[in-house]
Amino acid sequence: MVQLNSSQKPEKKLTTILKKHSGRDASGKISVRHQGKRQKRLYRKVDFLRDKKNIEAKVLRIEYDPNRNAHIALVEYTDGERRYILHPTKLEIGNNVIAAEKAEIVVGNALPLGNIPVGIEVHNIELYAGQGGIMVRGAGTFASVVAKDGHYVHLKLSSGEVRKFHKKCWATIGRVGNIEHKDEVIGSAGRKRLMGIRPTVRGTAQNPRSHPHGGGEGRSGEGMNPKTPWGKSARGTRTRSKKKWSNSLILARRKK
Repeated sequence: MVQLNSSQKPEKKLTTILKKHSGRDASGKISVRHQGKRQKRLYRKVDFLRDKKNIEAKVLRIEYDPNRNAHIALVEYTDGERRYILHPTKLEIGNNVIAAEKAEIVVGNALPLGNIPVGIEVHNIELYAGQGGIMVRGAGTFASVVAKDGHYVHLKLSSGEVRKFHKKCWATIGRVGNIEHKDEVIGSAGRKRLMGIRPTVRGTAQNPRSHPHGGGEGRSGEGMNPKTPWGKSARGTRTRSKKKWSNSLILARRKK
């Protein structure tokens, strides 16, 4: 288990108040269901871009982040600047990390995919060079470098999908920490409400005007195939567009 910092407050310059919208859009209507009140949070500005190149940083502490299931690490660069990064497993307080083209293959270091050997686990991966990492950021997730082909690197994602990424896209070595998150037990309905999650009502418990599963005698429902509240098929239906431009980059589909 990682020893989290609980005595000190988060770095003030790297935090901002996170506004709560409770799933409502600009018109005030609910566009995302099952969201409600929650405790006040501070948003931690995490450096997904890792654009401070060729400067070493030392890990000062590892912190809990209420806005994600992964932990974050506060690092301080040699010029005195501090930033938050995602905390990968086996990265400890006092370790040094760096983002560089020819960085060592050490947990926490960031470098282009083209310079990472086959078989290495990576996370925080860019889809476009210079965009900042947007792939593989959840607790315990990782992608493996399985092959290199010209301008592209083949990565196997946690879902089982094998996908091509341009070799100039950056990634961070190691898998995201807090692997134990999947075993966490919420424990009470009240804690769920404090997290901002409202109750979910079964479709069969609703009336037929509110949900396709509603109505019928007793608890039978309509006896049809699983559907969303808007009548769309809920299981087994492919929703990805067959004409999507990035289909050519997917070599193997994810597991069903």
